[in-house]
Amino acid sequence: MPAQRPTLESLATELGVSRQTVSNVLNRPSVVAEPTRERVATAIRAAGYVPSRAGRHLRTQRSHAIGIRLMPNFDGINGHIGDTFLHELAEHAHRSDYRLALFAAASEAEEIATYARMRAANEIDGVVLTSTHIGDARIPWLVRHDLPFVSFGRPWSRDADPADAPHDWVDVDGAAGTDSVTRHLQAHGHSRIGYLSWPAQPDVGGDRLAGWQRAMREGFGDRDLAALSAECADDVTDARRAAGELLERGVTALVCASDTLALGAHAAVDARGSAAPHVPIVGFDDTPVARALGLSSVAQPVVRAARTSVSLLVRRLAEERPPEHILLRPSPVFRDSEIATPPFPENVGTIQEEEFTQP
Repeated sequence: MPAQRPTLESLATELGVSRQTVSNVLNRPSVVAEPTRERVATAIRAAGYVPSRAGRHLRTQRSHAIGIRLMPNFDGINGHIGDTFLHELAEHAHRSDYRLALFAAASEAEEIATYARMRAANEIDGVVLTSTHIGDARIPWLVRHDLPFVSFGRPWSRDADPADAPHDWVDVDGAAGTDSVTRHLQAHGHSRIGYLSWPAQPDVGGDRLAGWQRAMREGFGDRDLAALSAECADDVTDARRAAGELLERGVTALVCASDTLALGAHAAVDARGSAAPHVPIVGFDDTPVARALGLSSVAQPVVRAARTSVSLLVRRLAEERPPEHILLRPSPVFRDSEIATPPFPENVGTIQEEEFTQP
């Protein structure tokens, strides 16, 4: 017959100590005298004892699980961002003694209903939100129902400052990324730097657009930026059309809100033939496709975003504290040989990957 699985009771009997002593060594080792603690810990390891998650759940009324929705992958080019974030989230949650409770939902309303059900069943302790947007109904629901959460993405709004949000969030400073690459192109002699974007609102698209606008205004004053920018769907074919229009207007370099748009711009430049002047293109997200094709881009610190998200949520579950809002700076990656070398002076147009907390 197979050996019986060790229990707290069997370990306590074998060692001649109380069941509570064994439990304390596992959960509150600091309250046990060192000689006893070492003896019990050695026996636990030798027996291969694994605490029951269900038992701990009953004792603490905590599931040690974090709820997160598997978002639809709308774009195969940029989908790696979500995949990387989810993988690192699971890894860091595991190191913090948490697990992810993944689920699919067909709509935002269904996502909210799932949170309500999971919370009522004590299946999750907190939530990580992704894909925040204007009018996001999930955020006020979570705040109203006092379910701890952190969002990867700012709580975008037309009339409220994300810095005033009553919850934790982590985001990537897209404006810093586009500002940096635009200044880098300026330092390489480009003045007619075009910008290609999907329709921008006060959200991710607007944030990235604002960085280009800031760099252009500070570099060239009150130039008519509308003539140097174009909007299109986040689609390679539509981006090729829009980039072609910008090239006709005389842009000499292009900054794009995504690698998808950069691919379309690259196709538009190629269509002009090898005799046409070279036009540097910089995308955003540094996707595997951009890396494979040698396209310049802006790399998001997704790994750090995932780790920071877990850390904030675990701390939120452990203590009451003011909300923290953290912006992570992205890193430009220049693969085009004509702009790959640092301009003079060397620090023009460069930023370091770092994080800072908004007050």
